[in-house]
Amino acid sequence: MKAQERVKMRIRKGDTVQVITGKDKGKTGEVLRTLPSDNRVVVQGVNMRTRHVKPTQEGESGRIVTEEASLHASNVMLYSTTKKVASRVELVTDKDGNKKRRLKKTGELLD
Repeated sequence: MKAQERVKMRIRKGDTVQVITGKDKGKTGEVLRTLPSDNRVVVQGVNMRTRHVKPTQEGESGRIVTEEASLHASNVMLYSTTKKVASRVELVTDKDGNKKRRLKKTGELLD
């Protein structure tokens, strides 16, 4: 089996994104972590899954845990908190030669 190739992602941990397709369409949240090898992201409060946890110690009771599952990166768009609009992202180089991310719709710099 071929090793999974890591994808260069334009979405980073801490970014605010909006879900553009699926059962959680329209929801916004912060990216908790990115999974570049799978091209997926975990967004706070989106794509919640319920998991039943068995007790590990004697006398402890089992519990039900709800946690965020990952979404494919193509199902989310970066979201401008100031203008309240989702936008694609472009990479721009400033005068010093540093790469920055910029929202296409608003022109807002992210880095």
